[in-house]
Amino acid sequence: MGTELRTRSFTREERRQYRERLVEHLETLGALLRRGNFDRSTTIGLELELNLVDKSMEPALRNLEVLDSIADPSFQTEIGAFNIEFNHPALKIDDLGLVELEESLRAELNRAQERAGAADTEIVAVGILPTLGRSFGTTEDWISPGARYAALNSQVLQARGEDVLIDIAGPERLRFHAENIAPEAACTSVQLHVQVAPENFAATWNAAQVIAAPQVALAANSPIFMEKVLWQESRIEVFKQAIDTRAPELKTQGVRPRVWFGERWITSIMDLFEENVRYFPALLPELSEDAGRLTETGVPALDELRLHNGTVYRWNRPIYDPSGERPHLRLENRLLPAGPTVVDTVANGAFFFGLVRALRTADRPLWSRMAFSTASENFLECARHGLEATVYWPGLGELPVVELIERHLLPLAATGLRDLGVAEDEIQRYLGILKARCVTEQNGASWQIKRLAMLEEAGLARPEALRAMVRDYARLMNEGTPVHTWPLA
Repeated sequence: MGTELRTRSFTREERRQYRERLVEHLETLGALLRRGNFDRSTTIGLELELNLVDKSMEPALRNLEVLDSIADPSFQTEIGAFNIEFNHPALKIDDLGLVELEESLRAELNRAQERAGAADTEIVAVGILPTLGRSFGTTEDWISPGARYAALNSQVLQARGEDVLIDIAGPERLRFHAENIAPEAACTSVQLHVQVAPENFAATWNAAQVIAAPQVALAANSPIFMEKVLWQESRIEVFKQAIDTRAPELKTQGVRPRVWFGERWITSIMDLFEENVRYFPALLPELSEDAGRLTETGVPALDELRLHNGTVYRWNRPIYDPSGERPHLRLENRLLPAGPTVVDTVANGAFFFGLVRALRTADRPLWSRMAFSTASENFLECARHGLEATVYWPGLGELPVVELIERHLLPLAATGLRDLGVAEDEIQRYLGILKARCVTEQNGASWQIKRLAMLEEAGLARPEALRAMVRDYARLMNEGTPVHTWPLA
């Protein structure tokens, strides 16, 4: 989805040809996997989506102006005109790799924050910007310019055949119809990448699915959308509903949503790409000039297959990347919200990288003892309730997710990080932050909810309280102390 499109609309003939190319590319990918000529480096990476606000903490629809000021190709547009995305280059995780990631990320964001100030804006890293109001998306300037954003918006609405329904019930209820996919722009995330050898991909993906629930409980940071207090990680449901191409009748028939947790454990990365082609019509069926195009190093580009994969929004997405001397595979972990701070973000990453490693290499796979439906139910429970959730875990039964994380998963993540060669001091530092988050039961979501309640109790109306809360959030975010230490007063 990072590549610009040439057109915003597509013919029936283009759709037919695109489907044929997807089948051809599946065969090519299968042949590549059988030959096994892939890059086997172990690297990690990160993408971070960010919000831009003005002096009143409202969304600032000026991302092009801000990007001109930042003047760095690592920062790019996102679909919302108040969003930008930062792409951190891949790096090794062993020794002090996580420290390098933290220091580099902090330096880049500090520089971007300084440059954004020249455009009278401020950067806020949060899963959903709390000051987004119901008027957002009602004017044409909500969307970034470019054919791919316009095409995504029009094709989702065309496939759905009607306005987008947002209907979410939490402590408060939100229900409205949107005339475009602007609610999708509200959802800003951090996406963790880990490069995986082909023979290890299935176990890595299965492990990532198992831990999705505790991941989102620890990192929840999106409790407010359109001025309503909803789920602890409302972004999960907002994103699903915002780009749902199914009319209500298709939902009733069991048609799968494009934002998808999945429905089964896998035995190969091919299972996921085959599901993409089998279950999901092409959303952006733009044809490349050459279906069999090779990169400069002779690697099959598989342009259509990769573009189609970018429009199936799995929370753990498979990536085929043809860049370099040899192609490589990555797992893209997409379920975490942005923020609150750089050190919180890297600590969340340490938990994911270490835990996936430990589970992937375990003698008895955890997913062999857990129904896939249980992993999915755990995930939604933790998105709704965050650190207050209760989950089911093999061998332990039902238990509070904070107990699961603190007593069982953090030690396991430490084992995985040691196996990856991470320095012991850094293991203790990053996982110690997460343990303290469990003890205090304060993540970004719980802090936002409590701070908002205090401001309203002091007499502020909801819109004013939200602006004041975001101003406090932005100050604490820039100070950089972990969110479990943030004061409420």
